[in-house]
Amino acid sequence: MIKGSEFKMKKIDKSCFIAKNVELIGEINIGYNTSIWDGVTIMSNTDTTIIGYNSNIQNDTIIYNDFGSPTIVGNDVTIGNNCAIHSCKINDNVLVEGNAVIKQGAEIGENTIVCAGSVIEKDNKIPSGVLCKGNPAKIVRKLTDKEIKSIKIVADHYIALADIYK
Repeated sequence: MIKGSEFKMKKIDKSCFIAKNVELIGEINIGYNTSIWDGVTIMSNTDTTIIGYNSNIQNDTIIYNDFGSPTIVGNDVTIGNNCAIHSCKINDNVLVEGNAVIKQGAEIGENTIVCAGSVIEKDNKIPSGVLCKGNPAKIVRKLTDKEIKSIKIVADHYIALADIYK
């Protein structure tokens, strides 16, 4: 269900899959081949949410913003089930596993994995190419080349899965 003021523009590429029980509120831009799955809420009535191409936002995740603080999700990003994404930046080729929380002002570097249940604290900067986990999240180690490639494989899997539901 797409809600909100007609003055808040939504740019959703026609190639996207948006499940029927998704709520999109406010100014939202979604790039091609991106999928938004069941129960997701994107509340952008106080600032913009931008989601790149080939990304997927999985079941029951909520994305929301504060005034003057957008949410930016890059390309080839997977955000797992039941995550809370709040006015932050997630760069390209990132896997955010289920039940993770990314707080306002945080930034996740490209080619990074945020483990399930992790909490990225406000204004925390996670560098590129690492595995981080915990509450609060800490960097565990650098990712291998195989792990970095696997992030894109997961994103590609969701493109194929979304094609079934279109």
